[in-house]
Amino acid sequence: MRTQVRNRRRAFAWRREDRGFASVEFAVLALVVLGLVFTCIQVGLYFHARKVAQSAARQGAEAGRAFGSREGDDVAQAQAFLDRFGDSVRGASVSSAGSTAQEIRITVRGSVATLVPGLELHITQHADAPIERWTNP
Repeated sequence: MRTQVRNRRRAFAWRREDRGFASVEFAVLALVVLGLVFTCIQVGLYFHARKVAQSAARQGAEAGRAFGSREGDDVAQAQAFLDRFGDSVRGASVSSAGSTAQEIRITVRGSVATLVPGLELHITQHADAPIERWTNP
């Protein structure tokens, strides 16, 4: 009987020493969980901005490669796409540098909206396409 009483006293003493530790554990765990959530959101923002920039480059390449398109149609189409859907790509710039007489290349550069102040994530996406032209067989 005395050993049971001693064991109970030890169990209660251990619980008294551990009082308030759950709050500390929760605070540390909450920071880790919030960090993981913000990281997942930031990765999603990054890949979404990349996909928007890639789509804008493809739109521009398709507009510029069409038979009878004028010079500047490619960049204008890509910029119009970014104006409509490019809120996630900040400071976007579109260029057709690297294009030749046989192939068009549209490059979209910009930065991603971030959750962390001071963090800069830059993206560069490009699309290449052959220019359509009439040839005699």
